[in-house]
Amino acid sequence: MCHSYSVSSLPGLPRIQFRDHILTFTPWYLAAEVVEEAAAAAVATALVEEDGSADAVKLVHLMQSSTPPKRIRITGIGQQDEKLLSIGNKLEKCALAHGITLKFTVVESNLENLRLEDIKVEDGEKVIVNSILQLHCVVRDSMGALNTVLQAIHKLSPKVLVLVEQDSSHNGSFFLGRFVEALHYYSTIFDSLEATMPRYDTRRAKVEQFYYAEEIRNIVSCKGLGRVERHERVDQWRRRMSRAGFQSTPIRMMGPAKEWLGKNSGCEGYTLVEEKGCPVLGWKSKPIVAVSCWKC
Repeated sequence: MCHSYSVSSLPGLPRIQFRDHILTFTPWYLAAEVVEEAAAAAVATALVEEDGSADAVKLVHLMQSSTPPKRIRITGIGQQDEKLLSIGNKLEKCALAHGITLKFTVVESNLENLRLEDIKVEDGEKVIVNSILQLHCVVRDSMGALNTVLQAIHKLSPKVLVLVEQDSSHNGSFFLGRFVEALHYYSTIFDSLEATMPRYDTRRAKVEQFYYAEEIRNIVSCKGLGRVERHERVDQWRRRMSRAGFQSTPIRMMGPAKEWLGKNSGCEGYTLVEEKGCPVLGWKSKPIVAVSCWKC
């Protein structure tokens, strides 16, 4: 993984699951819809998961769609463990039940050391890259790490790249600016926690202690290579992606996403707005996370 700290002490609450408790699954709903839309016309689809999570809900949704691809190959990038392999086995069984051939593999590498030959795109495959809360870990302009990763992705010629990132500015050079920005951002996060999870809920305690506390500590106290939580605003991501040769493509699922958000109990206070084609999920209009879609 990209992080210098570990959350392996949270059995049953992997990163992508306990983030769902706060963000009510909206960014992943949008990402799933984009992936399904991009894969609908493809006979064979190669899905590259940059966080190695192999989001089971998204893939089941894709396999149950009206026009599923005949073959899906998932390449997860990250640390291979029993939980990840278990997800892969379940997905393969689900695919078999729907008459779909699915191959699940894991590339044990971080993004900075990823090699194109590790992905092994086969003839006739349409590549979809799904990156959730990962690329900010390699935003180190002095070393060009992000540019290297984006160039490698660009060479894969993906049909679509789905990017989900925290919509905040935690990559400044000066401590005071990062501190103030983090104060406002995580105050919003904790306000949403207060409204959506009981104060003495053990899940909330774990999220606060093992996830957000680590993020805050990394933002305000780490320097150089040790600082990996380098979140940026969606406008800055737009500039970075454009410089790397990607073109923004609008997400057409805003209406259904808003409807879904409105129907789910416990979502009161969450807002979803569109900023230049990018859905931004917020808490009482304060931005939390943004979803963008890109093509070569």
